[in-house]
Formats: sequence, structure tokens, C-alpha cells
Amino acid sequence: MSRETDKEQLLDEVSAFTRKLRAFFDARVGESGLTLARARALFALSRRGPLTQTELAEEMEIETPTLVRVLDGMEKQNLIERRSDENDRRAKRIHMTAEGEKTSGTVQAVAKSLRSEITADISSEDLAMTLDVMRRLSANLQNLAAGRVQS
Repeated sequence: MSRETDKEQLLDEVSAFTRKLRAFFDARVGESGLTLARARALFALSRRGPLTQTELAEEMEIETPTLVRVLDGMEKQNLIERRSDENDRRAKRIHMTAEGEKTSGTVQAVAKSLRSEITADISSEDLAMTLDVMRRLSANLQNLAAGRVQS
């Protein structure tokens, strides 16, 4: 197989894997009445604490209007509440409720289980090599986005 074909196949496999992982995770968290977007918001809030809508949108890499729809649904499920920011009354900070904390724990357990299941038959060495390659691909993509061309 040629080097160019290997590169093409690698990126095709990464894309296919990402789509399958999102769909599978979405189905798993769907059993808890969540969507992938709501689960991702809970992950971000549990990892970083209360965030403004702008910060959360940036963390999730989605547009603010899209986030507002996600948060509206989460608020109806009593997973989050919007509170005025103490430093800027115009801004709203997103806080998880007790129900949100509980649901976040469930989602994190689902993610941990899924990670274990997916990687069960892969050696530590293979995981380390794959992680290195993925980090380099991500760095290359960031450099391209920033206008820095790789040689």
C-alpha cells in the first residue's frame, strides 16, 4: 500500500470511528434521557465548574445559539440553572443542579465503561503509539488552522 493511500485510509478510519463513537455514546446516554450535546455540557461543567454561556460554547466548540437550545432543554430537565454572574450582571453563569451532578456521574460512568470496552483488546504499547499519532495529527491541524504550514 502506498504512503498516500495509508494517509487517506488513516483519516477515513478516524472519521468513521468518530462518527460511530458519537452515535454509540449518544445511544448509551439516551437511555438516561440525554443527548450527546447535553452530556458534553455536563462533562464541561463537571470538569471546569460554573461557566458563562460564552465559555461553555467555546469549551464545547459550538455556536452560542446552538448552546442556548441545549441549555433550554437541560433547564427543563432540572440539570442546570442559569444565574447572574456576580462580576457581570449581564452574563449568565451555568450551574449544575443536584440532579445535574447525579446525571453527570452517570454519564461519566457510561463514558468510562465505553472507553474500557472499546480498548479492552488493545495493548498499552499500541494505545501509547496511537495517542502519540493522534496528538501529532491534532497539532498539525491546529498549525494549519493558524496558517502555519507543515513541511
